[in-house]
Amino acid sequence: MSRFTEIFDRLPLEALRRQSLDTSERTLLPILQRGRAATLADFAALISPAAGTQLEELSRLSQNLTRKHFGKTIRLFAPLYLSNECVNICKYCGFSRHVDIPRITIPVDQAVRESRALADQGFRSILLVAGEHPKSVSNGYVEEVVRRVLPVMPSVALELGPLRTHEYAPLVNAGCEGLVVYQETYHRETYKEMHPAGPKSNFNWRLETPERAYEARFRRIGIGALLGLYDWRWELIALAAHAQYLTRRCWRTQITLSLPRLRPAPGEFQPRHAMSDREFVQAICALRLLLPHAGLVLSTRESPHLRNGLIRLGITNMSAGSSTEPGGYSSYDQNDWKQTREQEGEQFHISDERSPREFAEAIRTQGYEPVWKDFDQSLVSSGTPSETHL
Repeated sequence: MSRFTEIFDRLPLEALRRQSLDTSERTLLPILQRGRAATLADFAALISPAAGTQLEELSRLSQNLTRKHFGKTIRLFAPLYLSNECVNICKYCGFSRHVDIPRITIPVDQAVRESRALADQGFRSILLVAGEHPKSVSNGYVEEVVRRVLPVMPSVALELGPLRTHEYAPLVNAGCEGLVVYQETYHRETYKEMHPAGPKSNFNWRLETPERAYEARFRRIGIGALLGLYDWRWELIALAAHAQYLTRRCWRTQITLSLPRLRPAPGEFQPRHAMSDREFVQAICALRLLLPHAGLVLSTRESPHLRNGLIRLGITNMSAGSSTEPGGYSSYDQNDWKQTREQEGEQFHISDERSPREFAEAIRTQGYEPVWKDFDQSLVSSGTPSETHL
């Protein structure tokens, strides 16, 4: 099977975007009646202005599909930032090397303390995040962190700069089950402009990362687009195409998708392409109708009001009580979550500042169940790595 980079530039993304803008009610109605998007053209119709007037029906269909495949559950996780040191220039990122913030890579022992602080809040699933810097991934540092936090956190995933397959393998063997890598923008010209220097400037290398991760036998692979850099409909069609490809190519792995919208961050970059809350909800529902088995992830970038509303409409995974600064949990009083959460070395400032317990209660209030743990290394066979995917 061809690599995604080999077919990406042949995708009719601009034609589909224009088709989306011109979608008529006549085109849209059969898709809504069917309750599923069978093709990228169907998906383009579901994110059209015409479909925006049918948001209530879209939401109903999305809710029904999500309950069918995932039940009334929300999987909770927390990001744990290990490092904000980075060799890339990303014009929109608070960790970009040109931004003047305090730089730190926390020691392994501190990472363990941070994970224990999160465990005290109820979490059993964490996402280890680090800027793209040799210090963050060389000399076995991340591998050691994974091994040391596993007794506290049964489910550990990573969000790091892209690596080679053989460099991922030790992390999987150490017990890491998931990898998240956002393309940020699928628009080549915008990508080049946003990443003028550093390893991240290689568009194709980043785009092929999920396939290398699959070859390394990660159990979960997450992709996404950072909305606000380019036209959101174009980005979503590209993301949907990527997810469809990975669903076929990486069939042993669960695919998750995220649609982070740009938030205030050091460097003061402003979004270039606005996306309203209503359009955001429409995008979530459309993705669910195209990809009924995919996990859809929502972070604390979004407001409490919007996050509460999306609990019932298609989201399956949500973070809570997040800090985007290395060492950002143990330095705060966990019993006084109402204090300001803005941090000097953070990647971006979150919007939903509720404590994990408050958010879990908000989930229960809507008749859903917060799931703190859905994976345990003790259930994985000690045989070959491939057995973790059966």
